[in-house]
Amino acid sequence: MGKNLLKYLLAISAISLFFTGCGNKTSPKDTSSKEAGKEDGQKEGKEHVALSIWAGEEDKDYIATVTQNFIKEHSDEADITIDWKPVVEGQCRNALLGDVLNAADVYTTTDGDIQSIVAGGAASPVTNPAEVKENNLESAVDAVTVYGHTYGYPITADNGYFLYYNKKYLSEEDVKSLDKILDIAAKNNKKFAMDWSSGWYLYSFYGQTGLKVGLNKDGVTNFCTWNSSKNSIKGTDVANALMKIGRNPGFESTADWIKGLKQGKVIACVSGVWDETAIKGILGDNYAATILPSYTVAGKQVQMSCYFGYKMLGVNPYSEYLDWAHKLANYISNEENQELRFEMRGQGPSNIKASQSGKIKESQAVQAVIAQSEFSELQRLGGNFWDPVTEFGNQMAKGNTGGKNLQTLLDNMVKKIKASTIG
Repeated sequence: MGKNLLKYLLAISAISLFFTGCGNKTSPKDTSSKEAGKEDGQKEGKEHVALSIWAGEEDKDYIATVTQNFIKEHSDEADITIDWKPVVEGQCRNALLGDVLNAADVYTTTDGDIQSIVAGGAASPVTNPAEVKENNLESAVDAVTVYGHTYGYPITADNGYFLYYNKKYLSEEDVKSLDKILDIAAKNNKKFAMDWSSGWYLYSFYGQTGLKVGLNKDGVTNFCTWNSSKNSIKGTDVANALMKIGRNPGFESTADWIKGLKQGKVIACVSGVWDETAIKGILGDNYAATILPSYTVAGKQVQMSCYFGYKMLGVNPYSEYLDWAHKLANYISNEENQELRFEMRGQGPSNIKASQSGKIKESQAVQAVIAQSEFSELQRLGGNFWDPVTEFGNQMAKGNTGGKNLQTLLDNMVKKIKASTIG
């Protein structure tokens, strides 16, 4: 009990720190002596700038290329060195908040963590918010906006899911309807594959129904109406639709659709851009990707939705070279370097012009995930969401309630989702 209470108090403390610091838009660091030193140094020659950046191990070659280009472009202004350290995006928040004074000047993080980073005083507002807004997808800008201020430079808009399918069996018209996909799969002794053990994917059936789940203002607990009996589409309506799909011989709940595709068993699956290379290699000329289909619930056709995530570059407000740190982050996030990121890393851009250029425009997966973003939501969930939904999704995939009353099953799931983290 004491450990959970401590976590809660720390969360409240971090939020208080954020509101306390909102009025101060300047860097926390006193730069007066440093600026004086710079003036003395500039008399002798170029300014010396030492920057550091955190990015994932898989970004090593990309970061090396981009930072060297940045150094060359500014060689007349300053003598710049940039030190890269591998830090996974998902670990960035804890690393920053654990020792912000010694953290990197520029770091790569995700939309799911930026609010906590801001609350912890570890993000400097971007220097060009109007430009960031103009150049990037509206949803990507929303993802880096915290309480009306822009705190990150968007670099990707591709962490979502959509439909891959085999054109040998399915046409562009067929894949607009999940009913049609399942019917064709069953008739051909094939499968539509999707992972219902993951709440990340199962959300797709709820996103456009009016049934909601999300994070409360305390930043810790969840709200959830997936069991509602008052909504125009009730919780039992969605559950019944899921069980009907689960019983369909053309459906399979699995996380290994790649294996099914290789075996020729799977003709459609739900995944993201990270699988494009593998799926193209398997399907060849029959490869295709598009937005998720609609499905039947309460006698209506409802468009399937998705959780969508973005990566961004943040700037440490305690950076010794704050202006240069912002220049570097802005440079890495520009149109040209987002195109390069796609070429080297296969990641979809948030930059509007980049998304419509060259090979990126030719990527069916990238265009599908961008189109799917219209029917998406940022993932804002407390930790108690995942296990209850995994249990529920696995049961729905069996096509029955396991002998339990359906409304009771839903009520129990929602109770666990909404449960306090202090207990």
